[in-house]
Amino acid sequence: MPRIAANLTTLFTELPMLDRFAAAADAGFEGAEILFPYDIAGPQLARAAAAAGLPIVLINAPPPNWAGGPRGFAAVPGLEDRFRRDFERSLRVAEALRSRHIHVMAGRAEGPEALDTLVRNLAWAAERAPHASLTIEPASPRSMPGSFLTDYGTALEVIGRIGAPNLGLQLDMHHALSITGDLAACWDDVAAVTRHVQIAGWPARTEPDPQAAPLAGLLAALVASGYRGWIGAEYDPTRTTQAGLGWLDRLRGVVA
Repeated sequence: MPRIAANLTTLFTELPMLDRFAAAADAGFEGAEILFPYDIAGPQLARAAAAAGLPIVLINAPPPNWAGGPRGFAAVPGLEDRFRRDFERSLRVAEALRSRHIHVMAGRAEGPEALDTLVRNLAWAAERAPHASLTIEPASPRSMPGSFLTDYGTALEVIGRIGAPNLGLQLDMHHALSITGDLAACWDDVAAVTRHVQIAGWPARTEPDPQAAPLAGLLAALVASGYRGWIGAEYDPTRTTQAGLGWLDRLRGVVA
């Protein structure tokens, strides 16, 4: 049965980060995602997660550029050295947190050279960290203008060309719907290589509704395909996080 993780970057934001682990555990979540866990010392985050009994299942790489610059470099020609330096830092943080997955962000680029750069960088990263599970995630151009990785065909091509056992796909239902318009068909195409799934409401990225299309269809497809990975809840609460958590028990009733 898939387990449910709270994205602590978007949920329980009424609390300090270190207090969000206990709040998520009390609410019934079984794991945690943190998009960019670089502003708090790794040992502090690890202790808070352990005290709450929540494994950290996903972080993003590289560290964010809060000054307004790009937040990913894996597909950007000429920034290979920076990609490697930033990946090394992300790897150290992931190891300190015992994160299950590292989502490697492609960054802003275009064209065949960007594709080759992405393949080379990911192949290096997969070989550099064979013990780590790496994911790539197509992003909707509406949400992330200029991002190189904006379709699932390219993602499947990249994963196939590299052929590394520790490289897979991350499917965010909001991005998938924006890109393809058909979540069930998208899942059929990518199920074999998907390591991690993220859910949210649609069309607004608010609380998910497990009984409403298209999430109901995705959940049915996950169950039918025997998906055993994590389901991450990455959404923007309409009120406080706690006030909108009625969906969590309903979702468990579907995937149990």
